[in-house]
Amino acid sequence: MRTLGALLAVVVAVSLVGSIAVVRWVHRPARDWYDVARARLVYGVPWGSLVVIAFVLGVYLVVQSGLADFDDPVTIPFRTWSYFYPLGMVTAAFSHAGPGHLIGNLAGTAVVAPIAEYAWGHYTTERDPHRPDAWHTDPRLRAFVLFPLAVVGVGLLTSLFALGPVIGFSGVVFALAGFAIVHYPIATIIATLGVQGVVLRLYYALQEPIRVYTAEPSPPSAPSWAGIAIQGHALGLFVGFVLGIALLERRNARPNPLWLWLAVLLFGFSKRLWAIYWYGADDTFILYQGPGVAVVAVLALVVTLSMTASETPLFPPRLRGLIDRSDDGSTQSAGVEPPSVARSLELAGSARDRVVTARLERVREIAKAGRDREPSLLAQLTRRRAAFLAVVVVLAILGGVAVPANFLVVDDATASSDAAVQIEDYTVEYVEGVPNELVSGIGIEAIESDEGLEASGVIVASERREIWLEVISTQRLAFTGEETVTVGGPGWREDVHVERTGWEPVGNDTVYQVWLWESGDDRQLAYESNDSQADARIAGRNVTVGSDDGTFVLAVDSSEADAVATTPIPRENGTATAGGLTFERDDETIYAAADGTRVAIASEETYNGS
Repeated sequence: MRTLGALLAVVVAVSLVGSIAVVRWVHRPARDWYDVARARLVYGVPWGSLVVIAFVLGVYLVVQSGLADFDDPVTIPFRTWSYFYPLGMVTAAFSHAGPGHLIGNLAGTAVVAPIAEYAWGHYTTERDPHRPDAWHTDPRLRAFVLFPLAVVGVGLLTSLFALGPVIGFSGVVFALAGFAIVHYPIATIIATLGVQGVVLRLYYALQEPIRVYTAEPSPPSAPSWAGIAIQGHALGLFVGFVLGIALLERRNARPNPLWLWLAVLLFGFSKRLWAIYWYGADDTFILYQGPGVAVVAVLALVVTLSMTASETPLFPPRLRGLIDRSDDGSTQSAGVEPPSVARSLELAGSARDRVVTARLERVREIAKAGRDREPSLLAQLTRRRAAFLAVVVVLAILGGVAVPANFLVVDDATASSDAAVQIEDYTVEYVEGVPNELVSGIGIEAIESDEGLEASGVIVASERREIWLEVISTQRLAFTGEETVTVGGPGWREDVHVERTGWEPVGNDTVYQVWLWESGDDRQLAYESNDSQADARIAGRNVTVGSDDGTFVLAVDSSEADAVATTPIPRENGTATAGGLTFERDDETIYAAADGTRVAIASEETYNGS
């Protein structure tokens, strides 16, 4: 099978290369693509993009311990938890939640970063003739140092102003895409909507030419759009827009309005920037897709106007005069000489009135200065500058909404029970029905008072790192039965194992236990649910399934008995007696028998595996 897979991988590679070669032979452009690339890139290669990709991959493999387990990197300490936790703020933009997340962002980087780097260019002499020998004009320095540093700087910016504990390079990918779109709208939209999918499919086809998929039930999960950091993506995109617009303004270049508007609109819709959502009670999510679509359409127009609108003043002449008058506090229009001054100058002609004349001349000079003074900045505002200002305001709003949330402080990370696992500064425990500190700690009173925002599941907290996170929900654990939580830091990791076992009484809720333990240690009981009575009744007796200090028990009661009789659930294929009933365990089902009657009482909870 491995030989066949390797052979098919070769076939995939050869077919793609052969297709490119044939098209290259058929299509002979006037200027060779290598000459086009070499005009702006050193040897025609986007070295800066390659350095960035290598850097992001290195963070995943080394910092996140991806070398130890590529499929399960350390992620919890590398999120944007708080301004009071610098490590997360510095590393979040370059870390990833898993291999799929990493490969997706690297594919996006491989597509849009070279376009952005080409637009920026390694050669600047012809564009900066006044400073041809400046240090920043060295092509190799721009290729291997300045471009990667600029990308890292954008990454840090997106981390500092990201909303919530986000992780991933996607904010930077969106910034690169925004920068590329304003320079090459059509090329960028083709790359992001088509080429990126080709790159991803090629990677997976080479990795696994034949894949066998078996349909299986999936655990409860949030909708796909609820897992997207919309604010972080929009923030990165507008950072790219602002930087791209600034560079075009410096070069006195303008994109095609139609192509630019179409590219921004298609990019926004395809990347689901319309998916504005928030959290509701009881694991619900609220999607504001109508307003989101309207926002994307308006922003596409604003971005287009910021680069293609005319330099015509935004306000009409009469309104500009009113603006100037309000700026200097004058009660009359600028440049209009007071009639009283003109009349007085006509009458002042005798020697006796020389002093008065001199003073009136001074008044005239002041009035002339009023006519000649520059209009205010607001009066000079043009349509294009107003649109660009709107883009900057949108960027400020996107970043500003995250500031209160990023001042999150975890006041108390102390475990609520003795069964919690303590690893360094991390506390790992299982709880149900506690306030969701991740949402309630952002300082918005309306959200903090919402009693529906609770957390149930495995919680990881660290007061030193300002971390509080529900890593595994109760619903997911009930589906999988067992999970592993990884905590750690740069270069180290520790695993905490979680296991759920339970019995389901006929017609009622499951009784379950949750166990926690660190690798190499003994299991310890972390949680026991409430007792639950079976609907079936036998010989006038009720049977209740319960949990007592880590042992599942059966309790029998009746109206005739003074006390409740209990017995542990028998081992597989074993029997037990209590309260006049005999309990038999047949594989995963427990039966109660009395007077020749046998009734199913409970069945063991089953799981789909993690």
